[in-house]
Amino acid sequence: MTDLAFGIDIGGSGVKGAPVDIATGESTAARVRIPTPQPATPSAVAKTVRDVLDSFDLPSDVAVGVTVPAVVHNGVTRSAANIDKKWINAPAQDIVSDACGRPITLLNDADAAGLAETYYGAAQGQPGLVIVTTLGTGIGSALIYNGILVPNSELGHIEIDGMAAEKRAAASIRTAEDLSWNAYIKRLQTYYSTLEFLFSPDLFVVGGGISKSSEKFLPFLDLRTPIVPAQLRNQAGIVGAAMYAHQQRKG
Repeated sequence: MTDLAFGIDIGGSGVKGAPVDIATGESTAARVRIPTPQPATPSAVAKTVRDVLDSFDLPSDVAVGVTVPAVVHNGVTRSAANIDKKWINAPAQDIVSDACGRPITLLNDADAAGLAETYYGAAQGQPGLVIVTTLGTGIGSALIYNGILVPNSELGHIEIDGMAAEKRAAASIRTAEDLSWNAYIKRLQTYYSTLEFLFSPDLFVVGGGISKSSEKFLPFLDLRTPIVPAQLRNQAGIVGAAMYAHQQRKG
C-alpha cells in the first residue's frame, strides 16, 4: 500500500485538493476544485475544505494538510493575504479540523510549495539551504535547510531601498507598471542579490506563474548561487501540504 496523504490548497479564487502518493509526489486521483467562498472567512472556508474532503472516500487515518495564504504559528493564522481579515489571530487549524471532523495540519502556502520543490521538484536532493520564492501578487518564500522547513520566512517583506521587496519585484508589479523585461530584471537582481548576501543559500528556486517564462529573466541574473525555475507549479501547494501533514503524523 502506498504512503497516502491528502493536500488541500486554499487560494483567493479556489480551494483545491487531491490525494498524494508520498513516495512519488503524484496525485492518485483527479483534484477537486471548489470556488473560495466570499467573504472568505475562516468558518466559510473551513466548510469548503470539508466539502473538498468529502468528495473523496478517505480512510480516517490519512494525514490531511491544508495550505493558507497566511503566517501560521502553532495553528494560529497571524496574517491574511487574499482572504478575509478575520483570519488574523484566528485558531484556524482548530476551526478547520472541527469543520472536517478530523485533525488537519495547517501551513503557509509558500512553505508548502517549498517542500514540494525540495522533495519532488527543482531542489530534489539539494543539501544545505534552499530558498524558494514565488513571484505572484506578492512574493512568497520558503526556507528549507537539509530538507527541514524553517516556516513563515516572509522574505517578500524584506525592506529594500525603503520599500517592501514585493512592492517592487512581484510579478504583479511588472504588469501594473508595464515594465520591460530589462527593467524588471534589474529589480529582481537587487532582490536576489540582497537575499544572497543575507543568507548565502545553496540554491534559489523561483516559482509563481511567471516561472513559465523563466528563460526571459533567470539567465540574466548575476548571482553566485544557482537559480532555477520551479517544476511543480500549480500542484505544489497540494503536494507540499500532503507531504508536511505526513511528516507531522510520523513525528
